[in-house]
Amino acid sequence: MMRYERDMLGYGATPPNANWPNHARIAVQFVINYEEGGENCILHGDEGSEAFLSEIVGAASWPGQRHWNMESIYEYGARAGFWRLHRLFTDLNIPATVYGVATALARSPVQVRAMQDAGWEIASHGLKWVEHKDMYADEEQAQIQAAIALHTEVTGERPFGWYTGRCSQNTVALVAKEGGFDYISDTYADDLPYWIHVDGHDQLIIPYTLDANDMRFATPQGFNAGDQFFNYLKDSFDALYAEGADGQAKMMSIGLHCRLIGRPGRVMALRRFMEYARSKEGVWFATRRAIAKHWSENHPPVHIERPSQMTRERFVETYGSIFEHSKWVAEGAFDSELGPAHDCAIGLHNAMARVFRRASQHMRLGVLRAHPDLAGKLAAAKRLTKESTSEQASAGLDALTDEERTKFQALNANYVQKHGFPFIIAVRDNSKLGILHAFERRLKNETSIEFEEACKQVERIAELRLSEVLP
Repeated sequence: MMRYERDMLGYGATPPNANWPNHARIAVQFVINYEEGGENCILHGDEGSEAFLSEIVGAASWPGQRHWNMESIYEYGARAGFWRLHRLFTDLNIPATVYGVATALARSPVQVRAMQDAGWEIASHGLKWVEHKDMYADEEQAQIQAAIALHTEVTGERPFGWYTGRCSQNTVALVAKEGGFDYISDTYADDLPYWIHVDGHDQLIIPYTLDANDMRFATPQGFNAGDQFFNYLKDSFDALYAEGADGQAKMMSIGLHCRLIGRPGRVMALRRFMEYARSKEGVWFATRRAIAKHWSENHPPVHIERPSQMTRERFVETYGSIFEHSKWVAEGAFDSELGPAHDCAIGLHNAMARVFRRASQHMRLGVLRAHPDLAGKLAAAKRLTKESTSEQASAGLDALTDEERTKFQALNANYVQKHGFPFIIAVRDNSKLGILHAFERRLKNETSIEFEEACKQVERIAELRLSEVLP
């Protein structure tokens, strides 16, 4: 059994109505990453200097050495950049969420007090601002627990949100298993919050952003000037605002760093955007915890029996009749690479249709011959499957006149005699008269053409059946 754990579908073409407070068209959420004093530095017990997200583009870590220039850039973020952002957000009365590295917060008690006095949410950004990708799971778990403990000591309250940033493939699962978090943000997978199920409980994910993020001032492919940042934020806002006006309200996350956007040559771009967004009606400025609270109350997790998580026995029992009397199709689908994208009617239909399409002509012919005649003897004897019974009834084939029944029986006999399999059509797509016309038209086809048409109809019937039991 192969299972693909990544969810490539998400909400699909019809995301839920976010129903933001006061019918807001968009939720705008600012994150201030506080990492200064938590970065790689031999003073912090690390093996070398920091090399990530600074004015020194392309910097490399210096093993066993302090990088004075790098350290001073990070210090700028704490000494000057933070206060510039603090003044901006408090002047405009816009809330913020802080992603606070625990060791950085511990080294900046005055800034922590300013965050708290401003009413900002302080979420955890891990213990240290270091890479987690090569950590063993038990080591990372220990760091998560240490981060929670230190964060609680420094702020007086445990964190209710989490974002590692430089995470591993285990981070989300480890944080979810730790428990106690209203949300986790170590994904970039959507414009809306969504639920995952980990270790027997539901965990809310509030995705973060790397595009609407001032980190691109410090990357080779990024912003060179403040107006580029402003224009990108404005375009992102305008697109999401328009979607909200059309009834598909989303969330806009904006990532900030004290040492980056806190520079005077960049901060005015942020101010212009904040003033622009504030000038629009129907904008909800929120912390991430406020978004989590809203989503939990308005969009609680919904549990369905997911095909990709069923046992083989349960899967075949449930879907073995989708292709008429041909459970081998369901068995083949179960043995394929199912994942979250197959937990809906279209997805599972695709998996089953692939099994059917790659089968031999002999096997497919068996499926065709398993289908009953329309309004035939089995129907009269009430020996159809429940699916076929319902389908034939939907077009009134269970209530024919004697004349109609005689006509159907004659057509059935002629069709089978010519082609060697019953006439198959997706009854739910047609009326009784439409079926009769298709019957008469297709009876004239060559058998090879009719075989392919019948196979297409079998697939369509399967899709309609799945749509009745899956979203």
